[in-house]
Amino acid sequence: MVSVLRRRFLIVPALLGVWLILILARLGHLQIYHHEFLTRQARRQQERTVEVSPIRGVIYDRNGSPLAISVEVDSVFAVPSEISNSRTTAVKLAPILALNIKEVQKKLEGSRSFSWVKRKVTAKEAAKVRQLELPGIYFQKETKRFYPKRELAAHVLGHVGMDDQGLAGIELEYDTLLRGKPGQLLIERDARQRGFRRAGHPPEPGSNLVLTLDENIQHIAEQELAAVVKQSRAVAGSVIVQDPFSGEILALANEPTFNPNRYADFRPAALRNWATNSSYEPGSTFKIITLAAALENNVTSVDEMIDCQLGSIVLAGHTIRDHTPFGLLSVMQIFEKSSDVGTIKLALRVGNDELYRHIRKFGIGEPTGIELPGEARGLTKPPDRWSKISIGAIAMGQEIGVTPLQMVGVASAIANGGWLMKPMIIRTDGTTNASTSQDLNQRRRVISAETAATMQTMMASVVEVGTGKLARPEGYDAGGKTGTAQKIDPETRRYSYTDHVASFVGYAPAVAPQYTILVVLDSPRGIYHGGDIAAPVFKKIAEQILAYKNIPPTVPGKLSIARSTPRTIQPVQEEEIESEPVQLVSLDSGTVAPNFLGQTVRIVTEESLRDRIAVDLVGSGIAYRQMPSPGSALAEGQKIRIWFRVGEKVEKDQRTPNVPRESSPRPVFKSPATDKALTAAAG
Repeated sequence: MVSVLRRRFLIVPALLGVWLILILARLGHLQIYHHEFLTRQARRQQERTVEVSPIRGVIYDRNGSPLAISVEVDSVFAVPSEISNSRTTAVKLAPILALNIKEVQKKLEGSRSFSWVKRKVTAKEAAKVRQLELPGIYFQKETKRFYPKRELAAHVLGHVGMDDQGLAGIELEYDTLLRGKPGQLLIERDARQRGFRRAGHPPEPGSNLVLTLDENIQHIAEQELAAVVKQSRAVAGSVIVQDPFSGEILALANEPTFNPNRYADFRPAALRNWATNSSYEPGSTFKIITLAAALENNVTSVDEMIDCQLGSIVLAGHTIRDHTPFGLLSVMQIFEKSSDVGTIKLALRVGNDELYRHIRKFGIGEPTGIELPGEARGLTKPPDRWSKISIGAIAMGQEIGVTPLQMVGVASAIANGGWLMKPMIIRTDGTTNASTSQDLNQRRRVISAETAATMQTMMASVVEVGTGKLARPEGYDAGGKTGTAQKIDPETRRYSYTDHVASFVGYAPAVAPQYTILVVLDSPRGIYHGGDIAAPVFKKIAEQILAYKNIPPTVPGKLSIARSTPRTIQPVQEEEIESEPVQLVSLDSGTVAPNFLGQTVRIVTEESLRDRIAVDLVGSGIAYRQMPSPGSALAEGQKIRIWFRVGEKVEKDQRTPNVPRESSPRPVFKSPATDKALTAAAG
């Protein structure tokens, strides 16, 4: 009996010892071998790391008006492990958030600790969800991109995705700079899933950007473009406004357009930036390059008479006809009346290689380098791939493709005295407080100052008496060129008789260019000639911009009657933007005529462009006579006519030793876009 009891006393401690050893072994196994694994599991249950999105940088126009901002909104998320009845919760949530009930229920099922229900909801949606007080449903603050002016500059700004990643436009091109760096928030929770401690590091906000766009000019361009596209039932259209001396883009508008706040609701065609990403055959606006090449190569002069053969010419067995049967025309008249036959004859003198060289000098066939994604190069081919008829087609703007941005650059090169400027859309990129400026290495001389001056005279004549008469702004002179090009029919692969591209490109005022404006319309119905449908849009846009910027009228005795812009500039949630009042100015400019006598055409051209003095140059060689004479008072906008001859001396009555050139007052005409004195660089 005693031995039995003794045996039992030994067995029990032995069993307890074994149990203790097993427990200690298990604890050792968990603490040593599974320590890291179990620690991670505990952290998963007790901690939740939330990425905190940084505030995306603001995008401003040149005047400091915000075009793209970030606002704080609520996002709805669920903790499925806390939801007892996912079906009931889904039925209540889905109608408020405009979601499918089954999809919501799927997000609420399971034992997960986090599941997004809907991100970046509206204020009304968030308020209704809060009223339900549903268990397991919570809110997280996030930032959402907001475009307060809706469609304004939509194709320049672009848009962002759900995670604020740039998808198009400036938002894409400068995504890294705008986005900033995300932060992290670590939340520790107790057994009842209540947060009791938070840690982490805050996000770094993105940098701000200042664009070269002017909100008011952008609105004017979009308003007039939308009106003409609707009126003409055009498929698409673009308008670009550029400062010809700095290269800054002041407006870039496209139709169709879209609202970047809800870009997913629009067709892909509406999201496309036609002004930079598409090429078109320019038609007669391309004659600017053809005529400039002919003048630059000295194969003609503006006064030479050309036989236009009653509007018909044969190239390699193909007959090309003018829109009107012209006979003898001067080179000036060929450009004014847009004679294809006359232009082709001049191109034949220039030759394939030289014409192609000038096409490339003007930037056709290569990206301009503007700070926007997806820019097209245009469509060109080297002369060895030209057919026998190619030079005729290319001379009048067919069989070649340009982008609207390239074409506005061509006109700006004429306006500024022969420099092709790199177009800019960014004024300040957030890495410096200084405004961007045109790098001297980013511009190049494409024609001489003399050729540019001659082309200016010819483009002014197009608006004064030629095909562009409907483009002349009231109270101002302007220079430009009309264009009408047939489109290729995709079915027949031949030029269509019904689809055309109508365009007008020019600058205003002609005597002191401030703004280059391009208007392009794709397939307008009814009236389709550029001089009839695009030129009037140029006129309306130019009038409003010149009035908004208080540019004095350049036509003596006439004052601008341009419409003011505040009538319709009413961006959502923004105060009305009022334009500056148009002030009446005296026709007496207070400026006297400088002494240009004895100077070459080149020097006169460069100095007149620099000082914004309107000149009319006659002949070549040395200046021997000018009217008004040196020292005479100039009326506002008055031109000085200067005669040149080779080897001639200054006329006696023109000698003015008491009025040396250096003593003549030089008015500095400041650019309203940059408030900087504009200077035409010498080549």
